[in-house]
Amino acid sequence: MSVSAKELVEAAIAENQVAIFSKSYCPFCKKTKTLFAEKFPDLEPKIFELDIIPEGADIQAYLLEKTKQRTVPNVFVEKEHIGGNDDTQAAFRDGKLTKLLALTA
Repeated sequence: MSVSAKELVEAAIAENQVAIFSKSYCPFCKKTKTLFAEKFPDLEPKIFELDIIPEGADIQAYLLEKTKQRTVPNVFVEKEHIGGNDDTQAAFRDGKLTKLLALTA
């Protein structure tokens, strides 16, 4: 593998307004992706489906090391770790996501 999981994750966080580390079958991941699609339709989050991409297990292991979070989704907004689905939904409800993204929802 030419790019390490660490480099891939750090680049994704640095280069995207929103980076979502997800699994395609995960119901909580679907809720998070739906939140961004419905509330921030002009935003295109960078989504990594860890169960589909070859380096998914390595990425998840690095995310655990970086964030102490074992589960997906693992969400970053404007380079800030938001957390999982519950954290992301709460951040939307309390206005934190909108403020971070400086958008009108």
